[in-house]
Amino acid sequence: MEAESCVIPVVKSPKDYQVFRISPHDTNRLAIVFEPSSANMSVTFCVEIFDVGGKTPPNRHQYAVEMFFILKGEGRAHCDGKSVSIRAGDSILVPPTGIHVIENIGNTRLYALCVMVPNEDFAELIHSGEPVELDEEDLAVLCQTTPKTFAVGI
Repeated sequence: MEAESCVIPVVKSPKDYQVFRISPHDTNRLAIVFEPSSANMSVTFCVEIFDVGGKTPPNRHQYAVEMFFILKGEGRAHCDGKSVSIRAGDSILVPPTGIHVIENIGNTRLYALCVMVPNEDFAELIHSGEPVELDEEDLAVLCQTTPKTFAVGI
């Protein structure tokens, strides 16, 4: 009979996330949820937040697969010359070497869960950027609450 083991999961809330803007001119921010040091595996899991009109620079990964799940907003995903509209509930899977861009084409922020496996230095790239904060609107989306400043009729 094998011995039973208990694995204690790592639990974080949005208030625990470290948030960065990779380059000062970027129009998106990345809130790290889990990375290799906290997940104990080669994966980066973050929330990517795009300002209105914001987008990623064209990029590709040599070995990593990147997946996006759209939480809120409207955008377009471009990969190797093909484009598709995206909105809340949509998923995008970008294979290794696919040159891709995600852009916000809506009139509100675009929020996407982003998972990259293996990490391929993605977490390190995010950490090399400028630390920033989540604001009330971001926390409302990530915690599924209504911020006072954005509530209708208050």
